Amino acid sequence: MSSAILGFLTEAQTSMILAFAVFLRVGAAMAVLPGFGERAIPLRVRLMVSIAFTLIVWPLASDYLPSQLPEINPIMFITEAVVGLAMGIIFRLFIMALQLAGMMAAQATSLSQIFGGGATPDPMPAFGNILVVGGLALAMMSGLHVKLALALAQSYSVMPLGSFPTPSDLTSWGVDGISATFELAFTLAAPFIVASVIYNVAIGAINRAMPQLQVAFVGAPAITFSGLLLLAITAPMILRIWLSEFDKVLSNPFGGGF
Repeated sequence: MSSAILGFLTEAQTSMILAFAVFLRVGAAMAVLPGFGERAIPLRVRLMVSIAFTLIVWPLASDYLPSQLPEINPIMFITEAVVGLAMGIIFRLFIMALQLAGMMAAQATSLSQIFGGGATPDPMPAFGNILVVGGLALAMMSGLHVKLALALAQSYSVMPLGSFPTPSDLTSWGVDGISATFELAFTLAAPFIVASVIYNVAIGAINRAMPQLQVAFVGAPAITFSGLLLLAITAPMILRIWLSEFDKVLSNPFGGGF
């Protein structure tokens, strides 16, 4: 009887320590994850979401967790927090891609002060708020919570419990992610940049042909209307492209999409 109780207590202690280690990885990622880690969400809500994700990720990652109680040391817990934070930052870069695309589009179409601020805690010019809110809504509707849980669970197959990533791996991973973010942002803002080039070339030609015409008064309303019209036409396509790239990284955060 006592041996059975002792075995149960040992197994329960092992499970609790492993669950706490999983919580550290999940909680660190949840601090910066898109949608769930937004500053507009209260801290208590984020804490409860982290606990809920832990209860989901823990059984999914059971095949990659040790069956025996690992040696308890601070390095193991620090490792879990670092890995979770790194994964959260990689996913967060996709929100930054929408912000950068909105900034590029706003500057290209002279709409940098329209719709800026108010919608999100992060100050963003022009189209940034629209793209970020639309992207987050689309990602949530497509099952972001399920994809994030699977990505966090699969991370244990690449970075096992207590396995600290090397600085070179983190550096190359981060550099690849940042370069891909700027590339994606430029791709998303390409229609507005092309329209801006065409507009400026046309304005320059008109100014050369008719120097007495005040092209600024004629061109400003045209580029403003064109920018809004172009946003209404291209926003669905932009968000679909963004979600497709986001899904690639969610399916393989350690190299699939980047």
